[in-house]
Amino acid sequence: MTVIPTTKPFVEVLSGRRQPVPPIWMMRQAGRYLPEYREVRAKAGGFLDLCFNPEFASEVTLQPIRRFNFDAAIIFSDILVIPYALGRTVRFEAGEGPRLDPLDTPDKVGTLSSSADLGKLEPVFEALRRVRRELDPNIALIGFCGAPWTVATYMVAGQGTADQAPARMMAYRHPEAFAKIIDAIVDNSIRYLLGQLDAGADVLQIFDTWAGVLPPREFQSWSVEPTRRIVEGVRKQVPSAKIIGFPRGAGALLPGYVRTTGVDAVSIDWTAAPSLIREDVQNHVAVQGNLDPLVLIAGGAALDRAIDDVLANFAGGRFIFNLGHGIQPETPIAHVEQMVRRVRAYRA
Repeated sequence: MTVIPTTKPFVEVLSGRRQPVPPIWMMRQAGRYLPEYREVRAKAGGFLDLCFNPEFASEVTLQPIRRFNFDAAIIFSDILVIPYALGRTVRFEAGEGPRLDPLDTPDKVGTLSSSADLGKLEPVFEALRRVRRELDPNIALIGFCGAPWTVATYMVAGQGTADQAPARMMAYRHPEAFAKIIDAIVDNSIRYLLGQLDAGADVLQIFDTWAGVLPPREFQSWSVEPTRRIVEGVRKQVPSAKIIGFPRGAGALLPGYVRTTGVDAVSIDWTAAPSLIREDVQNHVAVQGNLDPLVLIAGGAALDRAIDDVLANFAGGRFIFNLGHGIQPETPIAHVEQMVRRVRAYRA
């Protein structure tokens, strides 16, 4: 398995070469704010039906590239495909989000398979191959997985909760059982990410959406260490693999996350302290972020000011412009166009 050298601006930043105009893309850029996405979503039926239909998934992956000519496309999928491949029931209920059969006792954890059936994820790999064939060679293709901690929070509770307390309690009360869940996610995420690289992904991102609810000791045990193991496992097979981490809400714990995990870049949310990021993070790795998704909804002068602030804070170093989390469904398309114009007009 090899990774082909590239001059894609997005990948260049991850390879240590700052770009005069920061590359730009958005988390959840294929989504409900686009009417063309809503049309395909209606045809697909259920959410997982969309994820596992290579024709539909590749189409919605490419839609924001056609509209905005972003510097990266991210394959349309979901972080909960690993539990699905592990044989767990995963379903998405309209207006309520994901539902799984909870692994909320050590006895139930004992029923968890240690090896995923990656054949169930072949539609994701096929969608990646299709996108790779159609994508402009200057545009990067991102594959991804959920970080073990975040995926485990849904597996334990069976759904998202306000502060993911069920998983936190299991980690305190039954650390050995909880570690079994983490280990299964780590091992199979490595296999899944390698499959995505083999299918054409240029870059991988690990989403740890719920990292910010953990105290420092638990953050090290359940967010940092499992992510380090994934990075190490992928690089054992593909030493040149480019990997972005996103421990949302990590704040002052970000420098330690970067040092330990070995990621090439870290995505930051909109609350991150700029001086901390510049002095203790961006000196070591590339930074991605961190526009508040709500100001993208607001638009106007407030959006211009917020964009300028992000650029002033981070564009002097290795930087990828993005949001601090995913774009919201009610975001006006005109505001995305405004953002793209303003970022692309930037000159150091």
